[in-house]
Amino acid sequence: MNSNLPPTEQTGPLADLEQRSISELTAAMHAQNGAVQQAVEATIPALNEFMETLVPRMQSGGRLFYIGAGTSGRLGVMDASECPPTFGVSPDRIMGLIAGGDGALRLAVEGAEDDLQAAWNDLASFQPTSKDTVIGIAASGRTPYVIGGLKAARDRGLLTACITCNPSSAVERAAEHALVAVTGAEFVTGSTRLNAGTATKLVLNMISTVAMIQLGHVQGTRMVDMRPSNAKLIERGQRMIMDATGTSIDQAQKALESTGNVRAAIQKIQDDAHA
Repeated sequence: MNSNLPPTEQTGPLADLEQRSISELTAAMHAQNGAVQQAVEATIPALNEFMETLVPRMQSGGRLFYIGAGTSGRLGVMDASECPPTFGVSPDRIMGLIAGGDGALRLAVEGAEDDLQAAWNDLASFQPTSKDTVIGIAASGRTPYVIGGLKAARDRGLLTACITCNPSSAVERAAEHALVAVTGAEFVTGSTRLNAGTATKLVLNMISTVAMIQLGHVQGTRMVDMRPSNAKLIERGQRMIMDATGTSIDQAQKALESTGNVRAAIQKIQDDAHA
């Protein structure tokens, strides 16, 4: 093992993978997943500090942008795209940008991540202001697309943070707030879609979910601003209404049909009960 390499590039813990049985491989991969929880736990103090700054900015109308390349970019786009249906927010409140554009979500765009100017060019089309926040996602900590985007955003007064899995990296130095989850060597050497990707997803889950809760899009544990856009979500909405009000399924169904919104349906039933 070359200790001069960053952790994610060091040799994986189990040699001769091609000679291992299926049961050996699954057991070893599962055992290594334990490092992810420890790595993410170590980021919590820095994450709390960042969130204390992020939330007031979003409460005053600021937007949140994720920038990344490859797996990191895909994870950011996925997290952002889940917020409108889950929390009922406008798609422009949290946005994910990936090096190479949306086509890179499915197929790698060669060299796209190596352009230092590209991320800011992508961000500029949204006319960012000093109220906005940019989170650069780069497991390696050295992706030019992310580094350049963070530096440009920071120079223009935007709040900046990064999620990375290697310590003392260029991405960490480029951001005001660094969320560093050191997951160590990957099971397949250098394949950061594995432990590093899992750690990144866990951190993103916390950022978007905590922000949406703080912005008022959750009551109790209920996603009351969820968009009931298919049969499964309609049923979930009805259950939330019944749980919140103690009403029957028929009343919950009628209230949801008439309002199209779980929060509004709950309020309607409560208002009718006190009329």
